[in-house]
Formats: sequence, structure tokens, C-alpha cells
Amino acid sequence: MNDLYLFSEENLAKQINETKYELGFYRVKFYALDGKLSGDVTDEVSEFYLYPSGGTLRDKNFNIVLYSSKFDIYRGYIPPNK
Repeated sequence: MNDLYLFSEENLAKQINETKYELGFYRVKFYALDGKLSGDVTDEVSEFYLYPSGGTLRDKNFNIVLYSSKFDIYRGYIPPNK
């Protein structure tokens, strides 16, 4: 079983393929602990925002949680057509 809320770059890619691009970002959801991204299954699922025009994943307060060149359009990432 692949739990899409368990953070990995693969699950991030799957979620952005299933959500719409709006206002410059994709809304995704992952397990969190006190609002912070967790690498484990928790009772809390929080919304995060992927900004491909920089490859940054941000939390609900828009703090940068993660940078990945894999999702940075300036490094060659091609987002899904929506």
C-alpha cells in the first residue's frame, strides 16, 4: 500500500499530477506534527504548497519546508498540463 500522505518526492509528484495548478502553486497534503512536515505517519495531515517556479515546498504559513531542484522549472522541471 502506498500512502500518498507519507512524504516522498514520488508522492509529491503523484499529488501534483492529481491537483490543479492555481495562483502559482499546487496544494498537496502530507502527514505533519504540529504543522511541520513529518516523515512518519501521524494523526495530523496538513496542507502544503509546491511552488514550481523555484522548487519550494511551503507550509500553511508559507515558510519554506523543502527545496528540490527536481521540481524547479528553472532547473528543467516540466509541470503537468492542467
